Amino acid sequence: MDTVALTFDDGPYPETTPDLLAALGDTRATFFLWGEHAAAHPDLVRAIAAAGHVIGNHTWTHPHLCTLPAAERDQEVRRTQDLLARLTGVRPVLFRPPYGDTDASVRAMLAAHGLTEVLWSVDTRDWAGCTADEIVAAADRVRPGGVVLMHEGRPATLDAVPRILAALAARGLRPGPVRS
Repeated sequence: MDTVALTFDDGPYPETTPDLLAALGDTRATFFLWGEHAAAHPDLVRAIAAAGHVIGNHTWTHPHLCTLPAAERDQEVRRTQDLLARLTGVRPVLFRPPYGDTDASVRAMLAAHGLTEVLWSVDTRDWAGCTADEIVAAADRVRPGGVVLMHEGRPATLDAVPRILAALAARGLRPGPVRS
Protein backbone atom coordinates (compact mmCIF):
# COMPACT_ATOMS: atom_id res chain seq x y z
CA MET A 1 0.00 0.00 0.00
CA ASP A 2 1.28 3.47 -0.89
CA THR A 3 1.84 5.91 1.95
CA VAL A 4 1.29 9.64 2.44
CA ALA A 5 2.59 11.71 5.34
CA LEU A 6 0.17 13.64 7.51
CA THR A 7 1.78 16.61 9.23
CA PHE A 8 0.49 19.09 11.79
CA ASP A 9 2.23 22.39 12.52
CA ASP A 10 2.19 24.96 15.32
CA GLY A 11 1.01 22.96 18.33
CA PRO A 12 0.43 21.88 20.87
CA TYR A 13 -2.85 23.53 21.81
CA PRO A 14 -4.85 22.41 24.86
CA GLU A 15 -8.10 23.23 23.03
CA THR A 16 -7.50 20.84 20.11
CA THR A 17 -4.47 18.57 20.55
CA PRO A 18 -6.18 15.96 22.77
CA ASP A 19 -9.10 15.70 20.33
CA LEU A 20 -6.72 15.53 17.37
CA LEU A 21 -4.85 12.65 19.00
CA ALA A 22 -8.18 10.89 19.54
CA ALA A 23 -9.26 11.52 15.94
CA LEU A 24 -6.01 10.05 14.63
CA GLY A 25 -6.49 6.90 16.71
CA ASP A 26 -3.92 4.33 15.61
CA THR A 27 -2.76 6.48 12.69
CA ARG A 28 0.66 8.00 13.25
CA ALA A 29 1.54 11.48 12.00
CA THR A 30 4.30 14.05 12.32
CA PHE A 31 3.81 17.03 14.63
CA PHE A 32 6.07 20.02 13.98
CA LEU A 33 5.93 21.76 17.35
CA TRP A 34 6.33 25.46 18.04
CA GLY A 35 8.82 25.81 20.90
CA GLU A 36 6.89 28.45 22.88
CA HIS A 37 3.73 26.32 22.71
CA ALA A 38 5.64 23.19 23.71
CA ALA A 39 7.16 25.00 26.69
CA ALA A 40 3.70 26.16 27.78
CA HIS A 41 2.14 22.68 27.41
CA PRO A 42 4.79 20.05 28.18
CA ASP A 43 2.22 17.39 29.09
CA LEU A 44 0.72 17.65 25.60
CA VAL A 45 4.17 17.22 24.04
CA ARG A 46 4.61 14.07 26.11
CA ALA A 47 1.12 12.86 25.10
CA ILE A 48 1.94 13.30 21.39
CA ALA A 49 5.15 11.31 21.84
CA ALA A 50 3.47 8.65 24.00
CA ALA A 51 0.85 8.12 21.28
CA GLY A 52 3.68 7.16 18.91
CA HIS A 53 3.75 10.24 16.71
CA VAL A 54 6.94 11.71 15.30
CA ILE A 55 7.83 15.11 16.73
CA GLY A 56 9.66 17.65 14.62
CA ASN A 57 11.08 21.10 15.31
CA HIS A 58 9.16 24.18 14.08
CA THR A 59 11.33 26.88 15.77
CA TRP A 60 10.83 28.65 19.07
CA THR A 61 8.84 31.76 18.01
CA HIS A 62 7.67 30.88 14.45
CA PRO A 63 9.67 33.59 12.61
CA HIS A 64 10.50 34.06 8.94
CA LEU A 65 13.92 32.39 9.20
CA CYS A 66 15.43 33.98 6.09
CA THR A 67 15.03 37.43 7.63
CA LEU A 68 16.96 36.59 10.81
CA PRO A 69 20.69 36.89 11.45
CA ALA A 70 22.43 33.51 11.52
CA ALA A 71 22.86 33.50 15.32
CA GLU A 72 19.14 34.13 15.89
CA ARG A 73 18.16 31.39 13.41
CA ASP A 74 20.44 29.00 15.22
CA GLN A 75 18.96 29.91 18.60
CA GLU A 76 15.39 29.39 17.30
CA VAL A 77 16.29 25.84 16.32
CA ARG A 78 18.65 24.95 19.16
CA ARG A 79 16.30 26.12 21.92
CA THR A 80 13.42 24.07 20.49
CA GLN A 81 15.65 21.03 19.93
CA ASP A 82 16.82 21.13 23.53
CA LEU A 83 13.29 21.48 24.93
CA LEU A 84 11.77 18.71 22.81
CA ALA A 85 14.65 16.34 23.64
CA ARG A 86 14.27 17.11 27.34
CA LEU A 87 10.48 16.54 27.25
CA THR A 88 10.44 13.38 25.14
CA GLY A 89 13.88 11.83 25.51
CA VAL A 90 14.25 11.91 21.71
CA ARG A 91 16.09 14.62 19.81
CA PRO A 92 14.07 15.60 16.71
CA VAL A 93 15.56 14.81 13.31
CA LEU A 94 12.88 16.60 11.24
CA PHE A 95 12.36 20.33 10.83
CA ARG A 96 9.75 22.42 9.09
CA PRO A 97 10.52 26.09 8.52
CA PRO A 98 7.61 28.36 9.43
CA TYR A 99 5.86 29.60 6.26
CA GLY A 100 8.17 27.33 4.24
CA ASP A 101 10.67 30.20 4.49
CA THR A 102 13.99 28.59 3.65
CA ASP A 103 17.17 29.03 1.66
CA ALA A 104 20.64 27.52 1.40
CA SER A 105 21.85 29.16 4.62
CA VAL A 106 18.85 27.82 6.56
CA ARG A 107 19.44 24.34 5.15
CA ALA A 108 23.14 24.50 6.09
CA MET A 109 22.25 25.47 9.66
CA LEU A 110 19.73 22.61 9.85
CA ALA A 111 22.33 20.14 8.61
CA ALA A 112 24.66 21.30 11.38
CA HIS A 113 21.90 20.38 13.86
CA GLY A 114 21.38 16.99 12.20
CA LEU A 115 17.93 18.03 10.98
CA THR A 116 16.22 17.17 7.72
CA GLU A 117 14.01 19.90 6.28
CA VAL A 118 10.46 18.80 5.46
CA LEU A 119 8.19 20.91 3.29
CA TRP A 120 4.90 19.65 1.76
CA SER A 121 3.30 18.62 -1.49
CA VAL A 122 -0.26 19.59 -0.48
CA ASP A 123 -1.16 22.68 1.55
CA THR A 124 -4.69 22.30 2.90
CA ARG A 125 -4.75 26.06 3.61
CA ASP A 126 -6.41 25.36 6.95
CA TRP A 127 -4.28 28.24 8.28
CA ALA A 128 -6.30 30.58 6.02
CA GLY A 129 -9.60 29.65 7.66
CA CYS A 130 -10.74 27.04 5.16
CA THR A 131 -13.76 24.93 6.03
CA ALA A 132 -13.53 21.23 6.83
CA ASP A 133 -14.93 20.48 3.35
CA GLU A 134 -12.19 22.59 1.74
CA ILE A 135 -9.50 20.93 3.86
CA VAL A 136 -10.75 17.45 2.90
CA ALA A 137 -10.85 18.44 -0.79
CA ALA A 138 -7.29 19.79 -0.62
CA ALA A 139 -5.97 16.66 1.11
CA ASP A 140 -7.63 14.56 -1.59
CA ARG A 141 -5.05 15.95 -4.06
CA VAL A 142 -2.17 14.17 -2.32
CA ARG A 143 -0.34 11.55 -4.35
CA PRO A 144 1.53 8.49 -3.06
CA GLY A 145 4.65 9.60 -1.21
CA GLY A 146 3.24 13.10 -0.70
CA VAL A 147 3.16 15.24 2.42
CA VAL A 148 -0.05 16.94 3.62
CA LEU A 149 0.33 20.21 5.55
CA MET A 150 -2.23 20.86 8.29
CA HIS A 151 -2.20 22.86 11.52
CA GLU A 152 -3.14 22.18 15.10
CA GLY A 153 -5.38 24.67 16.81
CA ARG A 154 -7.89 24.76 13.94
CA PRO A 155 -11.34 23.31 14.70
CA ALA A 156 -12.02 22.81 10.98
CA THR A 157 -8.87 20.69 10.70
CA LEU A 158 -10.00 18.60 13.63
CA ASP A 159 -13.35 18.05 11.89
CA ALA A 160 -11.61 17.16 8.62
CA VAL A 161 -9.18 14.55 9.94
CA PRO A 162 -11.57 11.57 10.22
CA ARG A 163 -12.84 12.29 6.71
CA ILE A 164 -9.29 12.60 5.36
CA LEU A 165 -8.37 9.26 6.91
CA ALA A 166 -11.44 7.60 5.36
CA ALA A 167 -10.77 9.17 1.94
CA LEU A 168 -7.14 8.05 1.95
CA ALA A 169 -8.15 4.50 2.87
CA ALA A 170 -10.74 4.49 0.07
CA ARG A 171 -7.94 5.42 -2.36
CA GLY A 172 -5.70 2.65 -1.06
CA LEU A 173 -3.33 5.11 0.59
CA ARG A 174 -1.90 4.58 4.05
CA PRO A 175 -1.36 7.72 6.11
CA GLY A 176 1.63 7.92 8.42
CA PRO A 177 4.47 10.12 9.63
CA VAL A 178 7.26 11.61 7.55
CA ARG A 179 10.03 9.04 7.20
CA SER A 180 13.45 10.44 8.03
